[in-house]
Order: sequence, then structure tokens, then C-alpha cells
Amino acid sequence: MESLEKQGGPAKSNFFQYAQVLFALLLFIFAIDLLTVGVGNINGGIALEILNATKNPFISLFIGLLVTALIQSSSTVTASLVAIVASGNLTLQQAVPIVLGANIGTTLTSTLVSLSYLMNNKEFRRALSAGISHDIFNILTVILLLPLEIYFGFLSNTASHIAGWFASDNSFEGPIVYNRMFTRSWTEWIVNQINHPVVSMILSVALVFLAIKVLSTAMYKSFIKNTFQDINKVIFQKTGLAFFYGLFFTAAVQSSTVTTSLVVPLVASKKATLSKVFPFIIGANIGTTITAVIASIYKPEAAIALALVHVLFNSIGALIFLPISGIRKIPVWISNYMAKISLKYRLVVFAYILLTFFVIPFLLIYFTQD
Repeated sequence: MESLEKQGGPAKSNFFQYAQVLFALLLFIFAIDLLTVGVGNINGGIALEILNATKNPFISLFIGLLVTALIQSSSTVTASLVAIVASGNLTLQQAVPIVLGANIGTTLTSTLVSLSYLMNNKEFRRALSAGISHDIFNILTVILLLPLEIYFGFLSNTASHIAGWFASDNSFEGPIVYNRMFTRSWTEWIVNQINHPVVSMILSVALVFLAIKVLSTAMYKSFIKNTFQDINKVIFQKTGLAFFYGLFFTAAVQSSTVTTSLVVPLVASKKATLSKVFPFIIGANIGTTITAVIASIYKPEAAIALALVHVLFNSIGALIFLPISGIRKIPVWISNYMAKISLKYRLVVFAYILLTFFVIPFLLIYFTQD
């Protein structure tokens, strides 16, 4: 009898976790559709203000960085952007720099995790180098790709071309891509009942955030927690293996902040070196793009293209820094150097966090407005 109860316990727990995953996924789809309908009903004056605010790509970049640093979820920001682009209140070209900024903003968590080792000099240096490497990788990728986007529309044009393959297919035309999600009748009813587009938008963004948090927690407990602990010694032995594990785990939990934060304690305790875990971090950057891809289902071509921009940005960054050992060492060297300086002058890391994620973005947004 006891053995049956013991067997029933884990089975019941697993069922509950799988139900949580399904509920969070449905809630996420519902929230994205609610956001699309809500933003689509925003009046012309507010829509014009949004368009004017994002005409400057640098303002857009730092809006994405600042907002993501504050809510600590690039998945929420990019998924919400997909819905806003789908509503027609933001163009693909205006949304791209925000996505790039969100990629930098989301790296704050792993850096903050490293601060928990502040009182132990050796562990702090190793932990900070691991935490800050996610920042450095994304900042370098933005420095390389943002000018190409501003002057040539590299990311937006490439993504639009790829999105055209899907939208041009007859099976994706009409009601599939351009009209209704299966939740549309419910979301339209809710928006009509609220009768205030801004309130609907705030509610839907909150629901997107909640859905991603619930999904991330459920997936982590179901598939990642025990697995990661069991195989962490194997994961980082080879560059390609570490990359694919980072991609897979992050796609499962839909949060690069979760998976990149997992490696900080490993580096701090010398269970893995930064050079070994760095490919895992690059893979995590690509894995997190699945949220925007899911959000773009049943959306117009521009929304699909924006999700593809997120995939392209992180994939191109991986192609630049992953294959060649010498290039891969650049972000690692910068991270180790900054950790070494921060160990000597502790205020450096706090100044870096405040300036990079809050002060500089806020000042540039404030002073570059027309």
C-alpha cells in the first residue's frame, strides 16, 4: 500500500506540473491575442506618439534595454512587441532596435546573481566573469549588427524575406496568418467590456509576464532541475555540446536569465571554467527566441518577421563568436578583465550595472527626444 502511495505521489506531481505547462501556454497565447486586440484599438493620437518615440533607433534600443532591465524578461518584451507590430501600431523597422536592447537588458539577472559571492574574493571574481559574459556577448553583437540594421536594414529585410516564404504559401493566407486566433472571440469580448485600450494593454502585458513566469517555473521543475544537476559535468566538455544544451534548456524554460544564472554558481565553485560555459550561454541566447516565435503564430507577416529578427540576431551572434576559438575568447577575456578590476575596486561593478542598465539608457532617452 505504501509503495502504491509512493508511486502515486510523483505521478500526481508530474501530472500537476504538465497541467501547469499547458495552462501557462494557453494563457500566453490568450494574453498575446488580448494585447494585439487592445493595442489595435488605441486611438490615433497615442499611436502617433508611439511611432514618433521610436523613430530614433537609439531611443528604441535604450527603451528595450531599460524596460527589460526593469521587468527582467526579454521574452515578455519581445512577445509584446510581436503583438504590437501585429496590431499595426509599430513598424518592423522601429521594433528591431527595441528587440536588440531587450537582449542586453535581460542579461542583468546573471550579473546580479554573481553579486551574491561578493564576500569571497576568489569566488566573486569567477562568478562575476560568468555573470557579465552574457552582457558582453550581447553588447558586442549589438555593436556589430545595429549599424547594419540602421544603414542597410540588414536584419529587418532578411527577416521580411524569410517571413515572405510563409506568408506567400496559400495555406498561410487569409484567416490563418492575417485574421483570427482561436481565442479572438474571448479577447474581443474582454476588450469591449474594459472599453479602455491602455488598461487592456497593461492587463495583457501583465498576463504575458505571468504566463512566462508560470511556464518557466513549471518547465524548470519538470525537465531541467534534476537533469541539469545530473549532467552538468558532461555538458561543458565540448563546445558544440554545451551550445546545444544551452539552446535546449532555454527553449524549454523560455528564459535565458534562468539558464545563464544556473552556470554562475558552477563557475564560482570551479566546477566549470568560463571558457567552457560560454558556448552554453550563446546557445541560451538562441533558445530564448522561441517565445517570440510562439507569439507570432497566426500573426501578420511583419509580426512573423520580428520574431525572426530575434532568431537572426542571436544566431548571427553565435556564428560570429562560437566557431573560431580566437574570436570566442574575446568576450571571455573582456569578462575576466572586468571581473579582475571589480575585485580590486568593488564600486566598479556597481557603477557598471547602474550606468549600463539604468542611468545611460534613461539619460539618452530623455535628452535625444525631439
